[in-house]
Amino acid sequence: MLYMKQPPDEILLRRIATGLEDPVEDLVRKDSQFKKLELEPDDYAGNLEAVVELLARRKALLQRPVLVRGDLSGDGPLVAAVGRPKERLYEFIGGCR
Repeated sequence: MLYMKQPPDEILLRRIATGLEDPVEDLVRKDSQFKKLELEPDDYAGNLEAVVELLARRKALLQRPVLVRGDLSGDGPLVAAVGRPKERLYEFIGGCR
């Protein structure tokens, strides 16, 4: 999914965040834009609703890559992980290299 052209809506963001293997705040990029907006990392730690709200408004702050298993167009559960460092990509897809 090209998240800048077709950004996930709040419902999909919530499904991804709920299925995340990592802390929910890991979905947020803490980059120069985050700092420019004067956001505080602690405001998002363990706060699913704050993360979803922020990413729905500021799609460029979505960490990438985000790896997702499941039907994105459905309403069932998803399994998700942040693909950083790149070794996590291999873990997520089952150890293939």
